Amino acid sequence: MIYQGNAISMVRSDDDIATLTFDLQGESVNTLSSAVVKELGEAVQALSAEHGLNGLIIASGKEAFIVGADITEFHQLFDKGQEYLVEMNLKVHEIFNAIEDLPFPTVTAINGLALGGGCEVLLTTDFRVMSEKAKIGLPETKLGIIPGWGGCVRLPRLIGADNAIEWIAGGTENRADAALKVGAVDAVVPEDDLLAAAADILHRANAGELDIEARRSEKKSALKLNAIEQMMVFETAKGYVAGKAGPHYPAPIEAIKVIQKGAGEARERAQHIEANTFARMALTDVAFNLVGLFMNDQLVKKKGSGYEKQSQPVKQTAVLGAGIMGGGIAYQSASKGTPILMKDIKDDAIELGLKEARKLFAKQVDRNKLSVEQMATRLSNIRPTLSYGDFGNVDLVVEAVVENPKVKDAVLTEVEDKVSDSTILTSNTSTISINRLAKNLKRPENFCGMHFFNPVHRMPLVEVIRGEKTSDAAVAATVAYARAMGKTPIVVNDCPGFLVNRVLFPYFGGFSFLMEQGADFKRVDKVMEKFGWPMGPAYLLDVVGLDTAVHANEVMAEGFPDRMARETKTAIQVMFENDRLGQKNAKGFYAYEEDKKGKPVKVSDEQAHSLVSSVVQEAKEFSDDDIIARMMVPLCLETVRCLEDGVVDSAAEADMALIYGIGFPPFRGGALRYIDAMGVAEFVAQADALAEELGALYAPTPKLREMARDHSRFYPANA
Repeated sequence: MIYQGNAISMVRSDDDIATLTFDLQGESVNTLSSAVVKELGEAVQALSAEHGLNGLIIASGKEAFIVGADITEFHQLFDKGQEYLVEMNLKVHEIFNAIEDLPFPTVTAINGLALGGGCEVLLTTDFRVMSEKAKIGLPETKLGIIPGWGGCVRLPRLIGADNAIEWIAGGTENRADAALKVGAVDAVVPEDDLLAAAADILHRANAGELDIEARRSEKKSALKLNAIEQMMVFETAKGYVAGKAGPHYPAPIEAIKVIQKGAGEARERAQHIEANTFARMALTDVAFNLVGLFMNDQLVKKKGSGYEKQSQPVKQTAVLGAGIMGGGIAYQSASKGTPILMKDIKDDAIELGLKEARKLFAKQVDRNKLSVEQMATRLSNIRPTLSYGDFGNVDLVVEAVVENPKVKDAVLTEVEDKVSDSTILTSNTSTISINRLAKNLKRPENFCGMHFFNPVHRMPLVEVIRGEKTSDAAVAATVAYARAMGKTPIVVNDCPGFLVNRVLFPYFGGFSFLMEQGADFKRVDKVMEKFGWPMGPAYLLDVVGLDTAVHANEVMAEGFPDRMARETKTAIQVMFENDRLGQKNAKGFYAYEEDKKGKPVKVSDEQAHSLVSSVVQEAKEFSDDDIIARMMVPLCLETVRCLEDGVVDSAAEADMALIYGIGFPPFRGGALRYIDAMGVAEFVAQADALAEELGALYAPTPKLREMARDHSRFYPANA
């Protein structure tokens, strides 16, 4: 034994090959925490003191290789400031450089996922052998930072600047075949052959068959690009990446700049450039919020995993109501391997649902994500039916009929008689109370809400809604099924609109106030899109459907009349009354024309502007900041109320639901992080000023005022 730590062990074989194994005790995956990096430094020192070694193999004792740095430490580390971060990175570079400079050949055996710092570890060795099932990548830009431990330096020298830019700016996880194609790895083998293949490479290197010095020289020298080539590679990439990343996510462009600045430099100088930029990016609000989102996502996944462990098996499911939504649910279930019955009372509805599923599978084939054979196999997981004949074996039912309480009530009471006593019933409702729907059920403990967002195949969130009588078993099974479908379930308690729609409609309420005071909806859309939303409120209403919005708003107004009921007609109601339903009938706040691919494209429509002008009560001038405040304050306040009312358990879950469910700008971290960033006291003052003019929708809660007085936050300062 050369070295033994908590995460790293190193042994010497009879043929004088050292094997350094990452296997973090007490954890399911390897991460590069500060403690592990310290151990790695000690292990490399111990390795340097050994004599007569013929090579080094770096391997993993876990299913994954190394999933990256320990992100749970990031906020605390970033809090220590730029100078500390630069120094920390340079110390890691010293350790990694010591591996790269060892006086014998080195190879990494990549058995599984190797991301971020884990990928940067494997870049230090002379050779890399990869399992067929492994993936490697540098996803740091997705956290608002850049690779800081040599990724921006070594990867371009290994696979070329253009390929490295694609990997780093895109933050992609790359499969073994793709890694081999660009030269990131030297061989791809079955996992069982990995260590033997690594040892074989070392023997060949020692026999002189492989030129180690030439490899090392290329990896440590300047990039072999002349001035014109550099300009073409980097300037073209910057333009393309800026267009894709958008103005709110600077890290991908900064990564390209680091590669460009370091292109003409030798290793150490290029690493200094990287370390300094990493530190600068780590101190941005974007990085703070995106790291916070990662932490929130981990919490949501941990809670989901906890429910899953308590769940009865969900092996066969059914969806009631075919159509677009039912077909989307059936597709998602079938594509992830859970067989599903798709029932309707009409043949044409069944055909519509199957058409939707076939269309989605065909897109996967077109993108080379599935073969035709795989598509056929997965499509066979969907069994259409007009009867309840096979429902006795169904573990969980998703009711997805029209958003009408009487229809849903009739369908749910009917299906309850056709399934076993242990079958879980769920309703894909966006607004109707779960307690109300449970009233006529014989087994209300087996019933909960399962609210999918449209389009089902794209939207990651599923709200699992617990009613007063819903059992833990029903919630657990529904969460487990949502996770099996590849979704992120968040458990909420029953109330009008549940969590996401309850929070969204005050945002639309803010929009309605702006319309009454003469704001131009096209300008409001542009301001909110610039703020970071994927689409402005008028465009979003068109996508949701004005009829759907009017119905949902009626539910909200009935549930929260003090702040969501309106005495005057809103622009949304006027659109609906004039049969402008949005994209579904090609006219709403905008008119819609089809592009070459058949997708709706919005165009300006004078009639829409004329109709909106009919609700104007007074014309006011608004700055961009005024518009943002009037839109964001009611949304954020309703999120606060949901947390205070116990609709959602934690700030983390509330914020993740808004990001996954309605596209809240991720770089802003969520509604409650947005309040924290502004300062609770300043947010309360802003809300109070608006409440004087606009009423209860903008009024802070007593508890929020208390938080402002106590200088409290929704999240700890460095969490």
